[in-house]
Amino acid sequence: MSDRKYRQRGYQDDGRDKPPPREPGTAPAGPPKTRADRPEGPRTPNMPGFRSVVRCHRCGHLVGAVILVNTACAKCGVALHCCAQCESFDPGARYECMQPITARVTPKDAFTTCQYFEARATVERETGSARQTTSRSAFDDLFKI
Repeated sequence: MSDRKYRQRGYQDDGRDKPPPREPGTAPAGPPKTRADRPEGPRTPNMPGFRSVVRCHRCGHLVGAVILVNTACAKCGVALHCCAQCESFDPGARYECMQPITARVTPKDAFTTCQYFEARATVERETGSARQTTSRSAFDDLFKI
């Protein structure tokens, strides 16, 4: 038994309770590890895939990848060929655009005929199934047996 009240590890325990040093060349104690016990590499997690999507800048509704000059959002009706939907839109840049434009375009959510327009796409995880479901069918799927 120790003369100390508590047995936390600390600077005074440097030489205590250590096993004797092992002779070089001897096998460590314990069961031998076989190749069958160890996996070949790290296990791959079952991760969902990723997809690139274009969403409306105002309501977040999923939009087709190609945005033409006169395209509008099917849900909220806002023009999609606008500065707020563009890949080059940056509120911190000069004229709020990363392209070399010569004049400010206002308002940013209105239709524009900019030659530098490219729809902003985001990368999202594929979390749902491939089929379109309604909220009612998703609720019914919870209780299927």
